[in-house]
Amino acid sequence: MNHSDSERIAGFLSSQKFKETENINEADLVIFNTCGVRQMAEDRIYGQIHNLRIRNQKSGIKNQESRIKIILTGCLANRPDVQKRLKNKVDLFFPINEFEKFEKFVIEKFENLLKIVNCKLKIPAYPELTTRKNNTSYFSITPKYSDKFQAGVPIMTGCNNFCAYCVVPNARGREVSRPTEDIISEIKELVKNGTRHIILLGQNVNSYRGSDKNSSAEEEDKHTNFPQLLKKINAIPGKFWISFVSNHPKDVTDEMIEVVAKCKKVCENFHLPIQAGNDAVLRNMNRKYTAKEYLKIMRKIKSAFKKHKPAVPFSITSDIIVGFPGETKKQFEDSAEVMRKAKFDMVFFGKFSPRPETAAWKMKDNVSKMEKERRANYLNEILKKTCFENNKKYVGKTLEVLIENKKDENYFGKTRTMKNVKIVPNFHSDKTSESKNLIGKIIKVKITKANIWNLEAIIK
Repeated sequence: MNHSDSERIAGFLSSQKFKETENINEADLVIFNTCGVRQMAEDRIYGQIHNLRIRNQKSGIKNQESRIKIILTGCLANRPDVQKRLKNKVDLFFPINEFEKFEKFVIEKFENLLKIVNCKLKIPAYPELTTRKNNTSYFSITPKYSDKFQAGVPIMTGCNNFCAYCVVPNARGREVSRPTEDIISEIKELVKNGTRHIILLGQNVNSYRGSDKNSSAEEEDKHTNFPQLLKKINAIPGKFWISFVSNHPKDVTDEMIEVVAKCKKVCENFHLPIQAGNDAVLRNMNRKYTAKEYLKIMRKIKSAFKKHKPAVPFSITSDIIVGFPGETKKQFEDSAEVMRKAKFDMVFFGKFSPRPETAAWKMKDNVSKMEKERRANYLNEILKKTCFENNKKYVGKTLEVLIENKKDENYFGKTRTMKNVKIVPNFHSDKTSESKNLIGKIIKVKITKANIWNLEAIIK
């Protein structure tokens, strides 16, 4: 989501004739789009901003208008303690859903500077920035996409769940869904321009409830839910994939499972964060489901994929936090047991890090860093076994792969199940000579080898 927000910020600045620079010393403006999920990411920002201010001081520039301007947005922008700490180092703090603050800052702070170089600042007309009431106005800005073949498309922002460890409700506010026609319009344009993988973004995509931005008062109660949105996107002409992150198990409905399994363009990957395998820990996390209920949802997903796409592999991935306050070794073992039962294709492990303004901030962080590391490593060993067993089922199959890059003689890409694939030259095929410009294309390959974390293949 932060990556997508950065693309919209870059799109706005490009419309103002700003140009990106890799040389920090040439910059007039530096924007930090921050993540506050873990302390490590937060500390990195403090260090980078400190170093940038030192550069400003060493440059000897006396004119305040000419020094590098520093802006902070993202998860840390709303935090009072962060604003206090960086008060004399940052020129503007703005949450991404208050984009008007950023727009006004650019107009006021850079108008005089740009006059010096005879470049008149021209602000484009974004009437929706001031007329919309739902804090999704920045979605109206055309992004500067960093990837020509894959694009993240936000469908909502914010969250209403208040998981005990999570900063999102404070950092981004309550859930707000983007108008359905805006999403469809952006995706149509992306597909028209050659995008092959559309990733729908939101803190909780399956609670999406979009409406027509031009609807009348009588129609305001009519909404498009997430399964209906998927069907509308699936109906857009063109060859492309659809995937989505992230969703909450408590909001996974039978309708959603059926639509994901039926729609041809929706990838056969379901990311379903469990976070912990012990019910007491889940209650303390405010997750609103039990491990048994989670595994039941998993079985429904697997059954639907096997029913509607029996010949196609599918994958289920998850997130797990280790060392949540009060998690005993016995409770942790329940997470290990869930992993053994679920046989995930991938799990992203997080070692608990206390975040200000969350419920867990007030809990005693009584699991040591060493123990958190041990638990993460223990689960990773289980994951290695299930990953390898799952990957071996791919050998001999012919699958679609989206080619992402090339190194030396090998291409690298992903399957529709989000498996990384290394495609080695097939010297026995006359198609090898035709494979010089495959980046960004969806091609068919034959899987020849399974490794723990990836697959190997040849061009079919």
